[in-house]
Amino acid sequence: MKIIKMGMPVFLVVLSIVFLLGTYNLPKAKLGNPDAPLYFPMGVSVLLLVFSVIYLFQELRRAHEDNEQIREMLSGRTPLLIGATIALGIGYALIFETVGFLFSTILFLGALLFIVNGRRKWITNIIVTITFSFVSWYAFSELLGVSLP
Repeated sequence: MKIIKMGMPVFLVVLSIVFLLGTYNLPKAKLGNPDAPLYFPMGVSVLLLVFSVIYLFQELRRAHEDNEQIREMLSGRTPLLIGATIALGIGYALIFETVGFLFSTILFLGALLFIVNGRRKWITNIIVTITFSFVSWYAFSELLGVSLP
């Protein structure tokens, strides 16, 4: 993540320097001011360089704050919730075809709600799981005519 955030301003600084150096290779004008064709591309390159350097310093200053936010996010129950959701999603995908939509959705959603809400809200978890599963099955299968496994 840090490489992407720092990579873009560095890339823009290098690109603006390349463009700035490239303006000196442009041909001189034969009429009037010989350096006239250089002014616009040079001005754009200088502006790109200035804004890229500002962007780079802003990202350097923000890098420390982002590390703190990531550390906060990855503390507590968050890694457990992320890992459980991924594992349950993979399990849901594996049993979906063989067990069918309705039963696999009840298992997936029920397990996920019990992990997120805990055992204390077991009545709410079961009601939401069964209601959502049957309503979504009815909507797809009966109302929309979509064939579900």
